[in-house]
Amino acid sequence: MRPARYARPVTPPRLIHVDDHLIVADKPAGLLAVPGRGPAKADCLAGRVQVLHPEARIVHRLDMATSGLIVLARGDEMQRRLSMAFAARQVDKAYTAVVEGVVADDAGEIDLPLAPDWPARPRQQVDRAHGKPSLTRWRVLIRDPAQARTRLWLQPVTGRSHQLRVHLAAIGHPIIGDTLYAAPARAAASPRLLLHASRLGFAHPATGAGSSFDSPAPF
Repeated sequence: MRPARYARPVTPPRLIHVDDHLIVADKPAGLLAVPGRGPAKADCLAGRVQVLHPEARIVHRLDMATSGLIVLARGDEMQRRLSMAFAARQVDKAYTAVVEGVVADDAGEIDLPLAPDWPARPRQQVDRAHGKPSLTRWRVLIRDPAQARTRLWLQPVTGRSHQLRVHLAAIGHPIIGDTLYAAPARAAASPRLLLHASRLGFAHPATGAGSSFDSPAPF
């Protein structure tokens, strides 16, 4: 992906870490990770980073509605190495979410296969016949009975599209503010999706040293 060009200034990205080989940025909710189709969707995190570092290359993505940490590679070789680490599931990813309802158990796993819901794209769905294996681990951080909600720590073992959102909705605890998978009343209960990529950990692609980055949820 090459640097985007903008006709007007854009908000500078919030960079958590910059070295000679990679960049870790904190994406705000409502911003695309990469450009969409057409000039109206040109603004994105990758483009904003490339204004400062033209050699930056996207490695993975977050949904537009999700905020949090994204790593970008500096140059093609670092992109190749980091992409291989993601594909091999050698990256520790964790998210914070606030979901509907008071979750009873303290921790657990959601093991449900996922596939696109083609008639309702971009929605995904649980598909036990044709879906790809998908696994999410979770644990409770805070229960809030007064507001009938729970704050969770989430670890996606696989990385399917909308995985956390579909898995939590499937067990009856959709993420608050989710306009695709939550009931309309809960979707309207927050101006944004209450899902944040809070942690990234991986072996540095140049040195092999363990690297970990954290970003507290802004909700």
